[in-house]
Amino acid sequence: MKPRLGEKLAALRQDLDCGHFILADAKDADMAWGVASPGQSYPPAASGEGRPMRFRSMAEFREQIREIVRQGEIDIMLASVSTMSVLAHEEQLFDGGDVTPAIRANDSTDVWLPRGGAYHESPSRPFASCYLEEAQFGDLRGERSFSELRKAVEQRGGFVTPSGASLSEPVVNLGLYSVTFNNRLESDLVTLEALREFRAYAQRRGFHYFLEVFAPNVKDAVPANQSAAFVNDHVCRLLAGIPSSGRPEFLKIPFFGPAALEELVAYDTSMIVGVLGGSSGTSYDAFALLAEAKKYGARAALFGRKIKDAEHPLSFVALLRRVADDEIGAEEAVRAYHGELEKLSIPPRRSLTDDLQLTATELSYTR
Repeated sequence: MKPRLGEKLAALRQDLDCGHFILADAKDADMAWGVASPGQSYPPAASGEGRPMRFRSMAEFREQIREIVRQGEIDIMLASVSTMSVLAHEEQLFDGGDVTPAIRANDSTDVWLPRGGAYHESPSRPFASCYLEEAQFGDLRGERSFSELRKAVEQRGGFVTPSGASLSEPVVNLGLYSVTFNNRLESDLVTLEALREFRAYAQRRGFHYFLEVFAPNVKDAVPANQSAAFVNDHVCRLLAGIPSSGRPEFLKIPFFGPAALEELVAYDTSMIVGVLGGSSGTSYDAFALLAEAKKYGARAALFGRKIKDAEHPLSFVALLRRVADDEIGAEEAVRAYHGELEKLSIPPRRSLTDDLQLTATELSYTR
């Protein structure tokens, strides 16, 4: 991890009211959606007469990642292993900066969202496309121990990978691991067993992770008024069996409202709780979610679609940082964002009046 992130985590573990807030951008949608992952180009342009609006290419998507990383306002950039193999390993985008690169360490079945697919309607089952060594070193040569790698470096006079990165230290050493519980004994047990195996694997590799706990992805898994309590209790119960050495750096959960968040934060103040951003919605949805979550105890937030679908992601991210650092309120941030769009001659998706509305934000990743 980069020093800035490490320092924030250390300070928050000592005092949740120290003033720090961790802001992450989730650019890992290609682990879920397929062609639609990068989102539609903006301003919209038809791909041809009678054809639907086109989606961005992965090249355009990665250029957006480069811009946000160079801007430096976020603390973590989360992406797929394939994207990090290009940006972190080949281009060394994160070298010398403050933004920590991270990868999605697993892609369980509830985030398999191909067009026409229905996998997310079945109880989540664990799966991981990548090996941690590939994230850390760019290929499976990372299977060797650090001592072996250092010895190889010395023997070969500083041997490096084709991308130019030394094999002696990992390039990407943080990942998101997600779990979804559905109140189904068989699938939930398999999910917990996979998490236990991942923790052991990560600890042997010296790999850090943060843990995402989704709401149930199966309809009527628990009564609607028990979803927050179900997730909170699962978090507390699974963490009870994990020693300090194997715990996640922080948690990422849906924002179920003030009471549920306060309850979880108060249960164990040594655990840093963060929220996920959910679907796109209005600009006010994003800024208000961030402000409310921080007010009730969250000290991290990960936004994906809200940043990806913004008219001008750089301006949007800059204002997210200002809201996270209590420099500006949610409504003021929306007005400032529209002011930036006007300066840049970028047409807003919504009028200022409409963009100041709070709309329903889905808690499920699949919607």
